Amino acid sequence: MTAYDRTDEYLEWLAEDDIDGAGLLDGIEAFLSRFVVYPTVHELRAHVLWIAHCWFMQHWDSTPRIAFLSPEPGSGKSRALEVTAPLVPRPAHQVNCTPAYLFRKVSDPDGPPTVLYDEIDTIFGPKAKEHEEIRGFLNAGHRKGAIAGRCVVRGKNVEIEELPAYCAVALAGLDDLPDTIMSRSVVIRIRRRSRNEHIEPWRQRINEPEAADLYARLASWSNNAQPLRDGWPIMPEQVTDRNADVWESLLAIAELAGGRWPERARATAVTLVTQSSGRQPSMGVLLLSHIRVAFMQSGHERMATNDLLSLLNNMDEAPWATVRRGESLDSRGLANRLGKYGIGSKALRIGDEVIKGYGRAQFVDAWARYLDDEPGDSLPEPNPEVTSVTDETSQVAVSTADLFAAEADADVTDVTDLREPDPQGDGHFHGNDW
Repeated sequence: MTAYDRTDEYLEWLAEDDIDGAGLLDGIEAFLSRFVVYPTVHELRAHVLWIAHCWFMQHWDSTPRIAFLSPEPGSGKSRALEVTAPLVPRPAHQVNCTPAYLFRKVSDPDGPPTVLYDEIDTIFGPKAKEHEEIRGFLNAGHRKGAIAGRCVVRGKNVEIEELPAYCAVALAGLDDLPDTIMSRSVVIRIRRRSRNEHIEPWRQRINEPEAADLYARLASWSNNAQPLRDGWPIMPEQVTDRNADVWESLLAIAELAGGRWPERARATAVTLVTQSSGRQPSMGVLLLSHIRVAFMQSGHERMATNDLLSLLNNMDEAPWATVRRGESLDSRGLANRLGKYGIGSKALRIGDEVIKGYGRAQFVDAWARYLDDEPGDSLPEPNPEVTSVTDETSQVAVSTADLFAAEADADVTDVTDLREPDPQGDGHFHGNDW
């Protein structure tokens, strides 16, 4: 039996009813910094607050995940989980487990575990379909009351079973995780140590007993303190929406501890939230951003699909030229990606030709919802004289007035929603394609 499995025994001989919360968090901070190199002091303090919040799970509406991520192996991610284990209640260190094990572990009558999941990158990705239930557990289990429903057969009877999923989870893995996890996590980007960064080696037989005193004080503190006695903490104005869900319990712990910790915690929350807002966007959001740039560059209100693709595929340092396993983005791929946002190409009649394309107005709502407003984002006024569309062999220039006149023609459907690209893939309609 390890030191951190003996909560009741510690509570019997540790009769402290008035734990110095600030001093306790300071002690945890000193302990962690002996074995892990953090990017800054803010990641260290976030780790301290997360460990403490695990002892007060019954008080929270939601629990943030903490994710130790690095671009390369051997950076200290697993070590971060190892030093966490002796400080949290009922640690369950996992590398590979079944969904049934996880759900029943969370249903333990003695209380939910603190799940420490290493190599979490193996759970996600296109080749990890067998882990769908674990991904669902990680996504949903942050919220109190989340359950997994099951049907079980007992004899000749089929009965329903509801298993709780709410518990604290720490993750460690390579690279980034899906936004469904990242947006619910305190993300700590672990880097490989440089030559002038020194830490102590972790030896379980030596260092776990050293953590026993901190563990016992945490257990006693959680048994006697009420973290929300003065209500929920006031969030910094920079920490809103889902970020507020992530940081609410951690700031409540800081308020409970007192001393310098409330001020420290607020500074840490603002710093890490600001850092996370600058991370690489999803491919969908990146596409919307680059389409906005394309419209700015063209100065037009509307563009043929081929024109838009040409601009996207020729953008410096953009992924679109090789996004399809080395092949450039095509009309089908563009339509599929934009379809998630309710945006489809439209039929534009130019002279005797009908060409598919997109209008700036179709993107305005998506830009407002998914892109940050930044200086210079405003689009220039479109060229009032020319709207240009191209096909493989010719370029046609028509006045904007003529184009709108064509829309008014009863025989022209200029707003046809074309969610499926044309069969020949050249950006035009052929025969009865539409």
